[in-house]
Amino acid sequence: MKRCAFLFPGQGAQYVGMGKDFYDKLQSVRDLYKRASEILGFDIAQLCFEGPQETLNKTDICQPALLVTSIATLEFYKTNVDISTLNCSFAAGLSLGEHTALAFAGAIKFEDAVGLVKKRGQFMQEACDAVKSSMVSILGLDREKVKVACDSVSSIGIVTIANINCPGQIVISGDDKALAAASEKCKELGARRAIPLQVAGAYHSPLMKSAQDKLKLELAKVKITKPTMPVIANVSAKPVTEPEEIKTALSTQVVNSVLWEDSMRYMIGQGITAFYEFGPGRVLTGLAKKITPDLELHCIEKITDLQ
Repeated sequence: MKRCAFLFPGQGAQYVGMGKDFYDKLQSVRDLYKRASEILGFDIAQLCFEGPQETLNKTDICQPALLVTSIATLEFYKTNVDISTLNCSFAAGLSLGEHTALAFAGAIKFEDAVGLVKKRGQFMQEACDAVKSSMVSILGLDREKVKVACDSVSSIGIVTIANINCPGQIVISGDDKALAAASEKCKELGARRAIPLQVAGAYHSPLMKSAQDKLKLELAKVKITKPTMPVIANVSAKPVTEPEEIKTALSTQVVNSVLWEDSMRYMIGQGITAFYEFGPGRVLTGLAKKITPDLELHCIEKITDLQ
């Protein structure tokens, strides 16, 4: 019997209209959005379906919006498919998506996860506002050379590897001056392109230390239990199953690299041959194709994806 893993997207996948077809069709999906809106103090469904995009893009808005939409997508899928027959053995999510994976696996209650990621988004935005910083996607250079580039400009400021997404796609993160210098160094070392990302600041870098400290305090208040299946931690690319281990992984993730390629390779090494991505954007499905092209991939983003 084949073994599969469920994947959940991170910040950047959001768009106006995401999840609306599931909302229109199923009462239990509408209930999820209602419960989330009560926790958040604003109508998350209206923002997801009507925007505007610039509001939806705000860190403290898009993080709960993506979590709710991904869980809603899974909820609709479960009404059409008996997921117990899929033999799901792991759950994983990119950055914010790790929280969604933990909610799916029962480690964090849905309501707690919604409130937690709203605060996570607020804390990250506050850290972004403190220092002029951003992120750049480096294409066509291996991680060793990207690290050399970042280390070579350390005297200018803070810049580090933020995401290892797939072969030839690494995101660096840091303050503006060091980031620009590292980007130029990457080009000198053979990078094909260095693409500035439209983000609020330097996620997954030491510049998020204040967000990490605040998130730790919030995590201490949240009840976390053992998940029903192993969830892959972004910071280690290995499973986490113990509550304290999960809390540490979630707080550490804010200031550390997201090892997405390594996480995927770990699951593949454990015999996973099929991946199901739940939520908007299809980003993780695209990355999976670049990591190992012969995987069985399913992206559930709209009702038509079930047909």
